[in-house]
Amino acid sequence: MQDKFLIKGGLPLSGKIEISGYKNSAGACLAAVLLSEEPSIIDNLPQVTDVLDQIEILKEMGAKIEWINSKKIKISPINLNPERVPNQLFEKMRVSVLLIGSLLARFKQCRVPHPGGDKIGLRPISTHIQALKDFGINVKEEGEFYFFESPQHLEGKRIVLKEFSVTATEIIMMLASLAKGKTIIELAAAEPQVQDLGRFLRKMGVKIEGLGTHTITIEGKEKLVGAEFRISSDLLEAGTFLIAFALTEGRGELENVNPEHLTMFLEKMKEIGVNFEVSENEILVKPSSRFSPVKVQVLPYPGFPTDLQPQISVLLTQAEGKSLIHEPLYENRFQYLQELRKMGADIEITDPHRALIFGKRELVGNKITALDIRSGAALILAGLASKGETLIENISQIERGHEKIEEKLKKLGARIERV
Repeated sequence: MQDKFLIKGGLPLSGKIEISGYKNSAGACLAAVLLSEEPSIIDNLPQVTDVLDQIEILKEMGAKIEWINSKKIKISPINLNPERVPNQLFEKMRVSVLLIGSLLARFKQCRVPHPGGDKIGLRPISTHIQALKDFGINVKEEGEFYFFESPQHLEGKRIVLKEFSVTATEIIMMLASLAKGKTIIELAAAEPQVQDLGRFLRKMGVKIEGLGTHTITIEGKEKLVGAEFRISSDLLEAGTFLIAFALTEGRGELENVNPEHLTMFLEKMKEIGVNFEVSENEILVKPSSRFSPVKVQVLPYPGFPTDLQPQISVLLTQAEGKSLIHEPLYENRFQYLQELRKMGADIEITDPHRALIFGKRELVGNKITALDIRSGAALILAGLASKGETLIENISQIERGHEKIEEKLKKLGARIERV
């Protein structure tokens, strides 16, 4: 039997919450560790299943893993065998695709199964494949597997991505790190996890310019060194808890936050009427008097993040008036809105990329299902703000990306139990 969350709603949350390390940054840096034969140390890792599974993949390939404490790990990848990629684990999550970049750069070839992850849309890896081909990589697809082969002497190139793809940007960055000469990535993603990866690669000896912009330039090196790196805090967890305080009319403090990663999100919170104050690495949330309806358009960074779209939708069920959500990135991202409807939300899905939310509607507890990491977190928010009891099934999805979420919520006064 799978665990479920049982939530008794209607209580204001209060207290301090320390935001964990960012899962998406962890995924990129754990893959990049393989670019050197020397050991590297990664700090501020979140204890979530996607990260733990990726570490297990490295272990199965022969990397020596040593936990220094619960958030800090030393990885020695000298005796690595790329042929020992565990297929079942690789298929389980999307983040495993990043290993293609580092394995190819170091070993010149690799074979991997099709990746898994959230069921929020087609999310083909065609952008990644095209970028690899443009770099001179030979790509073959046979049955359930991809075969990649690099020229023995890989040379830097100008790569124009077909979209602002975070993963494709990160794969090319890793490949370029061990390529001869200069690589220019145009239409590169600028997200915080891309910036984290770039900073880690710099510590490993790579010369990189343009992080945080849409043009990244990389001077490759023949050999990289091991490095120590602390990944940034999780902007998505910070946004989720900020909304949790606002929705429950609570008062709380988010610690270990980088507000610069949340610029557009925080602007939307102001527009809605959420009462908060920002300092250097903390956000103080106070009770709000009322919420106003807004238009939210999801855009690549520094725009509004797709991974905070489900959470803001829950908040907008409590805004007085009609809000519009425009989600151009994924065509199945609105599946969770059917679960919110079960709880009494008044929502109209006008097409696969647009939804109208009519507020203010009282939410009532119900039996609902988490479909992916972020919509699962959004349903927890709905349960906290609703009248009565909410039972959330399939919570393993939430635990792929949220560290000890029920423990953190309990400390803030939430009535949430694992059953």
